[in-house]
Formats: sequence, structure tokens, C-alpha cells
Amino acid sequence: MRQDMLAHMPVKRLLWKLSVPAIAGMATMTLYNVVDTIYIGHGVGPLAIAGVTVAFPVMILLMAFGMMIGIGSASVISRNLGMRDMARAERTLGNAVFLTVASGLVIGLACLPNITWLMHLFGSSEAILPYAKEYLSVILLGAGFAMYPMAVNDLARAEGNVRIAMTNMILGAVLNIVLDPIFIFALDMGVGGAAIATVISQAVTALYVTRYFRSGRSTLHLSARNIRPDWPVVREIVAIGFPAFIRMGAASLITVIINRTLGLYGGDLSVAAYGIVNRTMMFAAMPLIGIGQGLQPVLGFNYGARQYSRALEVTKYALQVGSAYSVLAFLLLVFFARYVTSIFTGDAELIAIGARASRFVYAAFFLVGFQIVGSVVFQSLGRVRETFVTSASRQVLFLIPLVLVLPGFLQADGIWLAFPVADALSFVLVVLLMLPQLRESRRLRDLQAAGEIAAPIEDNPGVGIPLSVH
Repeated sequence: MRQDMLAHMPVKRLLWKLSVPAIAGMATMTLYNVVDTIYIGHGVGPLAIAGVTVAFPVMILLMAFGMMIGIGSASVISRNLGMRDMARAERTLGNAVFLTVASGLVIGLACLPNITWLMHLFGSSEAILPYAKEYLSVILLGAGFAMYPMAVNDLARAEGNVRIAMTNMILGAVLNIVLDPIFIFALDMGVGGAAIATVISQAVTALYVTRYFRSGRSTLHLSARNIRPDWPVVREIVAIGFPAFIRMGAASLITVIINRTLGLYGGDLSVAAYGIVNRTMMFAAMPLIGIGQGLQPVLGFNYGARQYSRALEVTKYALQVGSAYSVLAFLLLVFFARYVTSIFTGDAELIAIGARASRFVYAAFFLVGFQIVGSVVFQSLGRVRETFVTSASRQVLFLIPLVLVLPGFLQADGIWLAFPVADALSFVLVVLLMLPQLRESRRLRDLQAAGEIAAPIEDNPGVGIPLSVH
């Protein structure tokens, strides 16, 4: 039984068991945008990369809604499974589906009629505009498909089934890799073909994960009655997931600001270079997000079940693993920047600009692991305030002001330098918030060991579980 695995398997082994498939799935899912950019760069040209880059803030917004719903729902489900409240866990699943479909329809209907205005607002030049509109118009028609797998995959992980989530994301990425050259080259559809390939792939993955939750093989069952909105559940989903939305929404805003500023200080090729750096950055961060997704059900379940010793152990281990990975990624991205950039384009000038930008942007990436995993710890425990602060700090508190100020002194280099400075400041903030949380976790573990607070729920099932202990 998956709940027994979450409760009893050694936590280091359990974290890897849940994280490795999540890492593989997230990395392959990121290939949607990476592969699109590679094919577009070599098949259409640098201006087409710039066009997709200008359109990308809307795609990030779709991801932000999907991540908000997925992370918020997964946290609620994990804690309710820990409390053995299956009915509320299934209501959360149904409400997650409702929120995802409704959000996709609203965003698509709001953006499609205003696409030209949006692209100009987001920094498109006249040379870039046709590529941006062609790509984004297709993506918006399938907005719900972009959000749905991201949201619902988190719920499969929350019940402990990482294989379904991993298979679903790999399925979508492989389909996209196969369909891209067909639509871009064989059918000569350019950037619009890349978008069509992406939407088809996302639609297939949406059907696959829905079928799983309707098949009877899942712990949670998706039923029509639970899709009707339960507003207390909706509010809890949004409250827990909103910091993740802020983080991704801020990423959308910062992309707009960077695109516009680069257009002013560096021109269209600098915008294209940022598109390449941004795709690389997303791909590099996916293992950290995968570790967080593996951590979330383990920490949420064991904290909900009052197994404080296990909760503390997995928290510390996840922080160590995330930090070690970010150091390795930093070394690879900085020292092989030119090679990585050349994967996306054969244009010599664009390669030079992209490699220089990468060395600036990743200068403090070795700090990012602790920062991302630390934020997931607060999400898993239902700490809304801390989650909001740690999720929003890098983008909203630090990166946006730095991007607005530094180019006035350093031109385009000021934009690239803003990234490592924001990473360093955010790391300090997360450390300052995490240290008291670790002390509190140690206190609960020690009090429980001394018999001064209630035993884990499996040993004392008649006692309710506090969601927050201070």
C-alpha cells in the first residue's frame, strides 16, 4: 500500500524513489520548450527564437496556474491521506481538475483577442512580431492542455504513484520530439508547427492522466460529484499553491521586463540569447523541482501523521541533495556555456552573446538548490507565510528591482548580473527562515521521543493531528 510506503520506508531511499522518476519526468517535460527552440533555431532562424521568447511569458503564466493548482492540491491531499481522510482527499482531486479546466478557458479567451497588443507590451519588435503571434495563437487555443498535466501529475505523486506522473511527462516529451520535425520541416509550418506539436502532445498527456484517475488503479478516484467546486477546499488549494503562482507569475513578469530591456540595450539577438538562456535555466532547475516533488509527499504525509523524526530526517537530506546538485550544475553551465548555446543555433553572433550571458546568469547557481528545496519544505508543512516569502523573494523582491536598476549603469551586462545577485540575496533569506524551522522540528522530535507529546498516528489512531504545531 502506498501509504505504508510513505510511513515506513527509510526516508533517504523513499526520497530517491519518489524524486528520481519526478526528475526524469520534469526534465523530459521541459524538453517541450527546449526541443521547440532547438528545431526553431536551426530550422527557422534567430528571429524566430526571439519571437518564441517574447511569447514565452504567456506560457509561463499557464505553467504558473498549473503549478499553483498542482502544488496546493498535492499538499492538501498528502496531509489528508496522512490523517486517513480519503473523502476530503478525493474532493481535492476533483476541485483541482475544475480549477485547471476553468483557468485554461479564461486565459485563452482573455488573451487571444489581444495577442498583438500583448506581444508589443511584452517587448516584440516589428521583425519579431509575426513569429510571436503565430506561435502563441496556437498555444492559447490549447491553454487548458498546457496546464492540466502539470497540475494533475502532482496529485499522482501526492498519493505516492510517481510512475504514472513520470510516464505521462515522458510520453508528452517524446511525442513532442517526434512531431516537431514533422510539422516544422515536413509540413513546412515553421513556428506554428512547433506550437501545434506541443499542443497535441499536451492533449495526449491530459487524457492519459485522466484515464488513470478513472481506472480504479489509483488510490484517489476522480468522480463527477467531486469536480463541483467545494469552496473551502478551493481556498486551501489556492492559499497553499499561491506562493508557487507568485514565483512563476513573477518569472513571467521578469521575462517581460528583461525582453523589453534587452530590446532597448541589446536588440533582437539579445532577446534571442535570453530565450536560449531561459530554456537552459529551466532545464537545469528541473532536478531541483523534482527533488522538491519527491520531498513533498514524504514530508507532508509524515508531518500529518506526527512522525516528526522521519519528517526532520527527510528535510535535512533533501536540502543536502539539492545543494550538492546545484554545485554540479553551476560548474557545467559556467564552464561549458559556449557549447550549450551552440546546441540551439549555428549563428556565430548569437552563440557569442548567449555564452557571455550564461556565464553571468549562472554565477551563483550553486546556491539555488537550498533555496528551492527550502521553499518546498514550507509548502509541504502548510506554512503559507513562509512559503510565500521564500517563493517570491528571488523574483519579486530582488530580481525585478535589480533588472530595472543595473542596466542603467552596466547596459545589457547589468541584466545578466542581476541573476546571481538575486540568487545570493534569496539564499540568505531562505537560510534565515529555515534555521528556526529546523529547530522547531528538532524540538518536536525530542518531545515525542520523551513521551511529552502525542505518538505518531499509526500508534495512537484515536487522536487528531494538528496541521500546525508551535
